[in-house]
Amino acid sequence: MAPTSGPPIEWMVTDTPVAYETACAVMAERVEAIVAGTAPELVWLLEHPALYTAGTSARAEDLLAPARLPVHRTGRGGQYTYHGPGQRVAYVMLDVKRRFGDVRAYVAALEEWIIDALAILDVKGERWPGRVGVWVRRRQRGEDAYDKIAAVGVRLSRWVSSHGISLNVEPELADYAGIVPCGIRDSGVSSLADLGRTASLGQVDSALRAAFERRFGATVGARPIVGRISGP
Repeated sequence: MAPTSGPPIEWMVTDTPVAYETACAVMAERVEAIVAGTAPELVWLLEHPALYTAGTSARAEDLLAPARLPVHRTGRGGQYTYHGPGQRVAYVMLDVKRRFGDVRAYVAALEEWIIDALAILDVKGERWPGRVGVWVRRRQRGEDAYDKIAAVGVRLSRWVSSHGISLNVEPELADYAGIVPCGIRDSGVSSLADLGRTASLGQVDSALRAAFERRFGATVGARPIVGRISGP
C-alpha cells in the first residue's frame, strides 16, 4: 500500500500510564475534531494500568475471572482483551474513507504495519487467515502453533477511526488467564520478552513509527494534550 498524500499525521507518545476512561474521552474529542476538519489525524502511543476491555462482541463466558482486574466496556469491535504495563497501545485516528474506503482494508493495513515493525525488531509476525491480529509461530509438539503478539480492535465514527492496536512488549502474560483473549481458545499469547527479544518501549516506538511512515505517510510530533491525561 502506497502512502496517501496529504498533511502529516500527528504522532504523540505519553510516557505515564493513562486511565482507560481518559483515553476514550480524548479519542472521542479528537475524532470529532478530525470529522469537523479542525484537527489533523493522530497516532497516540501509550500504556494503560492493568485492566480488561470488552468489545462489542464480548461474550460473558469469556470473562473467566471477573474479580481479577477492572473490566471496561468499550465501543470498539472485538471481544475481551487485556491492557497493562509493558504493552504498547497505539490509538489510531485516521480518515478511513479517504485512505482506504473499506474497513477491512484498514484492519489489514494495521496488521501489516505491526508485521513491518516486528520485522525491524527481528521478529517474524504473521496474519492468520480468518482471525484478526498478528501472530508468531511457536513450534510445539512437532507441529506449528500460533501465539498472538498483537491485537487489533477499531471503531469508526463518520469514517474516522479510533482505538487501534496493542503490541505485547513485556506485559504480565499471566493476566491473560482471566479472559479468553479475543474469544480464541485454541492458541496462546506471546510477547517480545517471551520470544527472547529485549526491546525497550522507546525502541518499539521507533520501529512502529518507521513502519507506519512507510505505509501511511509522513508524521510530525504532536504537542501533549495538556490537562486531559492522567493515571488511574
